Amino acid sequence: MVLPIGPLMIEHRLIERMISVMAKEIERIQSTDTVNPKFIDTAVDFIRIYADQCHHGKEEKILFRDLKKKNLKPDDQRIMNELINEHVHGRDLTGRLVAAKKKYELGDKAALEEIVNIMNQLVNFYPKHIEKEDKVFFKSAMKYFNQTEKDAMLEEEYEFDKQFIHVVYKNIVTQAEQNL
Repeated sequence: MVLPIGPLMIEHRLIERMISVMAKEIERIQSTDTVNPKFIDTAVDFIRIYADQCHHGKEEKILFRDLKKKNLKPDDQRIMNELINEHVHGRDLTGRLVAAKKKYELGDKAALEEIVNIMNQLVNFYPKHIEKEDKVFFKSAMKYFNQTEKDAMLEEEYEFDKQFIHVVYKNIVTQAEQNL
């Protein structure tokens, strides 16, 4: 039986791949002194949709929700709170990257340094966050659940994934309608 954290760990591998691409893009930006706004859009879309709404969504709406019903050891509670705060930090960094890209597109050349700074923060942040989840928190967290609870969470994660694409594109259409 696959543990409910299995899909979450698989998602981590894809996030790590994107972070690696972002690191290479930082090098390109620094060597050319130019920003590719389309790349920033792609990276932001990936982080917001996949890493945050999909991946962190499952953690927050399923795993953390169910853990909040358990009597966690103080260290496990502390780490879960740290992870939740780190999710907020990742969202903040991503929002700041969007703002810096807009400034760059409006001709603010100083925004290039800001973009590199924020991207470096993201590139440094995600591997540490993922390592904390993979090697520390997830293994400890699973000890709080019996097999029936684990199976129920796994099923809920699969259902979350099945519905997610519809939610994403419904939001895209709603946003497009509002922009008219």
